[in-house]
Amino acid sequence: MRNEKLKQLIINALFAVIIAILAQVTIPIGPIPLTGQTLAVGLAATILSPRNATISVAVYIVLGAIGIPVFAGMTAGLGILFGPTGGFIIGFLFNAYITAFIIEKTDFRLSYAILANIIGAMVTLLFGAAWLKFGAGMPWNTAFMAGFVPFIIPGILKATLAALLGITIRKRLVTAKLI
Repeated sequence: MRNEKLKQLIINALFAVIIAILAQVTIPIGPIPLTGQTLAVGLAATILSPRNATISVAVYIVLGAIGIPVFAGMTAGLGILFGPTGGFIIGFLFNAYITAFIIEKTDFRLSYAILANIIGAMVTLLFGAAWLKFGAGMPWNTAFMAGFVPFIIPGILKATLAALLGITIRKRLVTAKLI
């Protein structure tokens, strides 16, 4: 039992690191960059249980909040969480849980994993747009056009890639009895 808890702790930390690494893959397209974070969150959600995927994302967020530069562009701090990208970052928590929950309930089938990842990505975008509305005081249509629309196609592509890679990696990790 103790070894199992240690293994889960290591896996959660590993996925928090993967999210931090992929967060550095950015394409600037305005105040909200296109990043690899969503891909990493999708991978965690596809491979891990809802609990562990959410914990991994929470660890990532806490690391950034306390000043460790894990957010996009090697940034950190509460200012990032309260800035334009904060809603997206908080949305990752809900993305991870919802995506992992759907995938787990559908027996890790690829078609459902793709759909679940797309749903999760859209949840992240909705949180981001809502944050822009309430946090930045943008009108709904402006927040939606700035925080949702430009990211739909990249979100679908990253979600599909996360599902394809995640299901393959998960099968190998299960075979190796690592998860």
